[in-house]
Amino acid sequence: MRVAPQSDVFHAIADPTRRRILELLRDGDRPVQDLVTRVDVTFGAVSQHLKTLRESGLVSCRKDGRRRIYRLQAEPLRQIHDWTAVYQKAWRRRFRKLRTHLEGDS
Repeated sequence: MRVAPQSDVFHAIADPTRRRILELLRDGDRPVQDLVTRVDVTFGAVSQHLKTLRESGLVSCRKDGRRRIYRLQAEPLRQIHDWTAVYQKAWRRRFRKLRTHLEGDS
């Protein structure tokens, strides 16, 4: 499996339809036909979204007869987690200041 550059993963999750596909795959492997019915877009559109997700390393595909079964590969999402973790400290500090402010006014 190819490891995607960070920008590929950010691009892949930027689209709400692709995020919905990832949510569906979080519950288990699914055939493409099932994904099409659950995201309410055309087969061609789902196919393009799956291509983007495959290229970013977020999903894998296997054949089962004529069907293609997709599986979540969550490891690349660690890049998103690691990037946002940098900001968690700043947000915690801001929320503490807000809490102190609100509690001081009561």
